[in-house]
Order: sequence, then C-alpha cells, then structure tokens
Amino acid sequence: MDRRFLTVLAVSLIFALIVSTIFYKITSGGSGPAKPPTDLKDIVVAAKPLSVGLTVKAADLRIAKIPADQFPKGAFSNVNEVVDRPVVSNILLDEPINEGRLAARGSGAGLAPIIPVGMRAVTVRVTDVAGVAGFVLPGLRVDVLVTGRLPSSDTAMTATVLQNLLVLSAGQTIQPDGRGQAINTPTVTLLATPEQAETLTLAGNQGSIQLVLRNGSDQTIEKTPGSGMAELFGGRAKPVAVAVVKPRPQPKPVVIAPVAPPPPPPPPPEVVVIRGNTRTVERVGPTN
Repeated sequence: MDRRFLTVLAVSLIFALIVSTIFYKITSGGSGPAKPPTDLKDIVVAAKPLSVGLTVKAADLRIAKIPADQFPKGAFSNVNEVVDRPVVSNILLDEPINEGRLAARGSGAGLAPIIPVGMRAVTVRVTDVAGVAGFVLPGLRVDVLVTGRLPSSDTAMTATVLQNLLVLSAGQTIQPDGRGQAINTPTVTLLATPEQAETLTLAGNQGSIQLVLRNGSDQTIEKTPGSGMAELFGGRAKPVAVAVVKPRPQPKPVVIAPVAPPPPPPPPPEVVVIRGNTRTVERVGPTN
C-alpha cells in the first residue's frame, strides 16, 4: 500500500477525533456531570387543582424544593401563610401558590372574595330562553334587555338597560364547564356597580329580563332607542282621530250711534254805542 495514502488517512483520523472531542465538550456543557445546586429553598405548591371560591386547607398544599435564585416573586415558603385563604383564580396541580391567586384571610368563601371593592354581585332569575339556552357561563359578558309597559301607556316596549356586565356565576357554578356545555340554571349572578344593581333589581321586579350574549373583546356601549309594538309590526302607531267641535256663531253686537246735543241758542242782537271815549254794548229785542 502506498505510504503517502496511509499518512493522509492517519492525519484525517486524528483530525476527526480532535473535532469530535471538541464538539462533545461543547454540547455536553463542559466536562463532567453537572453538580446539583446546593442553595435550595422551600416553596408551597398545590397538591391538587384548586378552583375559584375554594378556601385553601393544609391538605391542599405541599412543600417542594427550588433553587433560591429561581424563587418566583409573590410565592410562599410557609404553608401557614396560605391556609384559610380563598382562591380567586384557578391553581393547577403542582403550581406554586402565588399571592395574586389568593384573597385576604377572612374575606369569606364563594363569590365574596372575587367581587372587587366598590362593586356588587346581583342575582337575577332567568329561564332557558332568557339565559340564552343555558350558555350564559361564568366569565362571559352579557347585555340586559327589559320588556315592560310604560307607566303613561299600555304599549309594551323592550329596551337595553345595561350593557357589558360580567357573569360571576350560573346558579351554584362559578366556573365554566371545561367542555363548554350549557348549564341549565334558574339564576345568573352578574357583577355590577351599585347604580347598575338598582336598575337590575327594578327591571326584574317591574318587567321581564332577557340576557344577550356578547363578544368578550367587544367593549362598545351602544345607544339604542328601544323597540315598541309599532316597530315590531313595521310601522308607526296610527294617530287617534279627535272630533273637533266648532263653536256656535255669536250674533253681531248692535252699535247705537251717540245722539248729538242740541245746538246752543243764537246770541241776542247787540248795539255798540260810543260816547266820546266810552264804549258800551246794549242788547235790543225781547229779554227772558
């Protein structure tokens, strides 16, 4: 065999071995196995999924280890800091418990912890139709339509009284069905301001409520005039004919011309007599 060929083959093998060694060291992150971190810290995680409205118990939690430099902000190291606090946002299995997922201790359970300060939770009674066939699920947003009769008229009218209200719960359920199926419940609880709560209560007592689903990203507040019976049947209400009674003609007043007074009698004839510087006037004729 040619010696030159053997020399080239040996150099190629040596070069390939060197390149393979360098590549292995780069991909393996250095020589030798990675040393386990020595600075670990306790962290409280969920031992099972925790849903909104649940009050956390010690059995729902466990302690895990995490590198101290990876400890998330707002997490807990002590179980006693988490026990008896309500959950305001779903927590998954083995998820670290965070301050933002919990309400203050003593704020109650169920809906109370998730109601923001200054807001109110108002429950209205609905039917399958009024509740959009059961698809008014927690977390969705709805408009409230009311049908009733105006105090000054016997005509029925439907108007949109409230818009873009958040659904807190459907009956006893405060979380939507994971499969997105309908929830047939007789009541729906909405999040409203105190003024909206008054309007919603009055509407429920004086009229018939209909909930209308809307897109969660649609924040537009529409101005609607409402619909009455005239608009429903494609026209305006006909004006009521009113009988006009003409007044009777009044007789013309008789104008009496004023009577002229009699002319004064003519003055009696007079004679002017001048005697020197004296001038006198003397009447002549019969005197009365």
